[in-house]
Amino acid sequence: MQNLFGRKIKLFFMMHWLKMLIGFILIVLIVLAIWGLASLESFYRNLTLATMPINLLVGGINALIFVFLYLFLFQGGLSKMSANKVKGEKVDIKWSDVIGMDESKQEALEVVELIKDRKRLMKIGGKIIRGLLMVGPPGCGKTYLAKAIATEAKVPFLSTSGSEFTEIFVGVGPSRVRKLFKKARMLAYGHGACIIFIDELDAIGHQRSFSMMGGGQETNSTQNQLLVEMDGLREKGANVIVIGATNAAEGILDSALLRPGRFDRKIYIDRPDLVGREKVFKYYLDKVKHDSLINVSRLARKAVYKSPADIENIVKESALIATRENRDEVQYKDITEAIERIDIGVKRRRKITSREREMIAFHEAGHLIIMYLLHPTDDVFKVSIISRKETLGMVYPQPREELFTSSKDKIFADVKVFLAGYVAEKLKYGTTSDGVVSDFKGAMKIAHNMVWKFGMGKNGFIGDYTIIPETQLSENVKEKLNTETQEILFSCVKEVEEILKKEWKIVERFANELLQKEELEYDEIEEIFKEEGMKKI
Repeated sequence: MQNLFGRKIKLFFMMHWLKMLIGFILIVLIVLAIWGLASLESFYRNLTLATMPINLLVGGINALIFVFLYLFLFQGGLSKMSANKVKGEKVDIKWSDVIGMDESKQEALEVVELIKDRKRLMKIGGKIIRGLLMVGPPGCGKTYLAKAIATEAKVPFLSTSGSEFTEIFVGVGPSRVRKLFKKARMLAYGHGACIIFIDELDAIGHQRSFSMMGGGQETNSTQNQLLVEMDGLREKGANVIVIGATNAAEGILDSALLRPGRFDRKIYIDRPDLVGREKVFKYYLDKVKHDSLINVSRLARKAVYKSPADIENIVKESALIATRENRDEVQYKDITEAIERIDIGVKRRRKITSREREMIAFHEAGHLIIMYLLHPTDDVFKVSIISRKETLGMVYPQPREELFTSSKDKIFADVKVFLAGYVAEKLKYGTTSDGVVSDFKGAMKIAHNMVWKFGMGKNGFIGDYTIIPETQLSENVKEKLNTETQEILFSCVKEVEEILKKEWKIVERFANELLQKEELEYDEIEEIFKEEGMKKI
């Protein structure tokens, strides 16, 4: 403890010696000036005092110009970066604030323990962790977790971004890396350890390209300097831990960064599961005034695939909606409206003819019926004939649970749902509109992938034919694959048509309900199906 205190004093002098020297020189000059003035005759003393303001002004301007040129040309200039030291205890992200990522948190806790108890690790011959890589989708808490590690370990925290190292000027990137690590080593010497956090690591860490034309050389040089610094070739005892975060796939990063001794410890941070989403909703709802009767479990089920950042945004948006409605607290309907605004856009009331409006209602009713009856994984969260973004109406699906793969039944159901609006229009009017274009695009893309990529056709084609250059595929093979894609679409249209004809009464019921109310919520949809005595097939 005493040794660490001595190091902190030494670190203070190392970082501030120039300021202390300048202060000492200024004090000496002021004392000498006062002594000199006191020894002058009154006339010369008054003359000196009268001209002193102008001399000080001119001297100050000259000093500013000199300092600017010195710092810009000789002390880094363009290579400076905004990586300011923050004490770990002042980051103020407590370990208890990290929620919805229990497994990742447990792995990070091991890193914290190694930072705290590094002496015991070194005693048995172990090596301090040099690099920790956090991989995961955006908004899932990588930066948040890194700050929590710094808070828990109570060590200085230097935060920067990969984009800050990239410049068009040669040598700027490597220079910034050197300066960052030099500062980190000094802080580690005084505080026992230091954490460098590099967000968007893929900006400088992607696989290096080697070209005779010199393309990408600046990025290569920056990454090479990072590799050298992480290897510790310039220091032996400093305990500097580098935490990198990236949204890109791990394979995007250069293999040299991922080898042992660099970013060899990895933490995978994914979107929270149902339990995690409940915790995140409770955490952010506690920060706003809200109705105590809000069913957080139900909200968590509606927020499948949402990240913590998404949930925070939903709660903030719901608070704005409540304020706009002149309410003092957030209610359940505010949160559901916030989810809609974020996911499907703000309502736009367009002036459309009664014929168009009726066609839209039947179109959306077709989507609704087929999704409710046939889809194995999704429920209908909402149906609307109010314009949002570029659409004139929409059926908003809601997954019942997280799925990381799609079964053949689920994929087939997606195609049928896409085509249901087209079929409903045709059954009602004997013709269709160009409003089916986006549905056709979605259905054909899925059917194409089923045959060309997933091996889900009936003609025995197995494999991913999209990786084969089209010039190497015979016209006969391409024709058979495309024919089978059309066969999938035809069979789906036929099945959807049979169901809608059989259940046309309820199609008309939903179309009329939409024409009257414009929107139907999940509970209203369930109630209508219950009244009609219908269940999922």
